[in-house]
Amino acid sequence: MALDLSSSEENEAMSTEARIKSRELRNARAAAERRRAKRTRLIASGGGLIIVGLLVAIVISLINAAANDVSSAAQRGKAPAIATDGGALALGNAAAPVKLEVYLDYMCPYCGRFEQANSSELDRMVADGTVRLELYPLSFLDRASSGTKYSTRAANAIATVADLAPGKVLALNTALFANQPEEGSRGLSDEEIATLARNAGVPADVVAAFAGRGFEPWVATSTQAVFNAGISGTPTVKINGKVFEGDLYTAGALAAAVTAAKGQ
Repeated sequence: MALDLSSSEENEAMSTEARIKSRELRNARAAAERRRAKRTRLIASGGGLIIVGLLVAIVISLINAAANDVSSAAQRGKAPAIATDGGALALGNAAAPVKLEVYLDYMCPYCGRFEQANSSELDRMVADGTVRLELYPLSFLDRASSGTKYSTRAANAIATVADLAPGKVLALNTALFANQPEEGSRGLSDEEIATLARNAGVPADVVAAFAGRGFEPWVATSTQAVFNAGISGTPTVKINGKVFEGDLYTAGALAAAVTAAKGQ
């Protein structure tokens, strides 16, 4: 029997071509898989970079926010323990029926007259629980103390006592006004303020803390906040949030108004 060589060769050629096509297909698939894997790695890498970038941005924002809070706190200064958010020193029973706000400057002569007329009644009304007294020690009359910043120094002393010995605030307040310097003078010296405080019963370690002037930033910030809120001068007195329009300089008028407010 004769062999059909042409047919055999043709079959061999077809088989070889099939193997080549199969190999090319496998290679093409492998190349496609490598490209897909590369794209996946690139996408994952890019996504990772985006996530890292977002995390860095968040961290930076938190750091900046914390820095701003610290800066703001430094500008406001430490507040006395009994200070209100509005810049007052709160004295007496928080549940008292009448809230009495007194805005004053220790260089203000009219504040001295107000204190002389009303201090004993204020002491009594705080002690018997009639009023919650909110005292605002301001420093706008620093300009009237020949560069010594007397208003600030006196207010800092009051704030220090409010922080460390609040029961002596009214005693020192009375002593400062009883020995009030003339407007336009240099005011009392630091030692004179300290002596008044000691004589008013303020503990020696509290008096020693005056020198640190730790509450001067709070005094400055509170003074600005008060004037921003519409207070235009001292003394200003409010009874339950309403400005008292009566006689501030004659004994009895304010006490009568407080008594009337208590009965409402």
